[in-house]
Amino acid sequence: MFDLNGALERFAGKLALENILAAALTLVVCLVAVRLLLKLARRLLGRTKLEERIRCYILTLLKLLLYTLTVVFTAGSLGVNMTSLVALLSVGSLGVTLAAEDILGNVAGGLVILSSHPFAIGDFIESGGVSGTVEEISLNHTKLLTPDGLTALLPNKELAASKVTNYTVLGRRRIAWKMSAAYDAPTETVKAACYQAVEATEHVLSDPAPAVYLTAFGESGVDFTVYCWAAAEDFWGTQFALAENLRAEFAKAGVEIPYNKLDVHIVGDSK
Repeated sequence: MFDLNGALERFAGKLALENILAAALTLVVCLVAVRLLLKLARRLLGRTKLEERIRCYILTLLKLLLYTLTVVFTAGSLGVNMTSLVALLSVGSLGVTLAAEDILGNVAGGLVILSSHPFAIGDFIESGGVSGTVEEISLNHTKLLTPDGLTALLPNKELAASKVTNYTVLGRRRIAWKMSAAYDAPTETVKAACYQAVEATEHVLSDPAPAVYLTAFGESGVDFTVYCWAAAEDFWGTQFALAENLRAEFAKAGVEIPYNKLDVHIVGDSK
């Protein structure tokens, strides 16, 4: 049976006074060096353009590394077998890495997002079929508020490796609204009605200037597309207001909005 007390006594006996003094001195020197290095790192990071969160993460990782080295050096001064200790730490770190592979991947993705700035809090983005306003960017995930009031958490590992569309990075968004008009409606009449609708809509930006184009010939009518711009925060309200104004202006101009029709011809008895 393993005698723990005996083992501890034998280990304590091997600790000479000089080893204890050397370990104490090593610990003091390491702690002073850690403090100076962290102070220097904090000062150097303060001169960079990195975000405050990234600087805090880097300092935390650096602090963990320095204190780990302090433990290793102090243990070596006590006469502990460094080869076994380093091997034990290596195996432990490998096990943690394998167990937390997804978490570490998300952390790496979070650092990429925070450093490259593909989007910021308040931007409206779309990725992986999910769209919404960015509410929070952490190391593990990015929180989106969808237009229907739901909260979506996107893993940073997938977000950093996938296509991201940022709709509000310019501070404005383009509205592209398609309208159909009957074939017998003159093109200029339809375009004039569209421009009237744009003028009647609030929050439409004058620069870039609105434009109306004939874009397609459909089965039941001619398709026109209205292009205009609005500030990012006014996009949804402006788009829906434009749709209402388009219908009102088409009615004023006598432009018919076509819909699918089915003509049924009944062939009578020849008798």
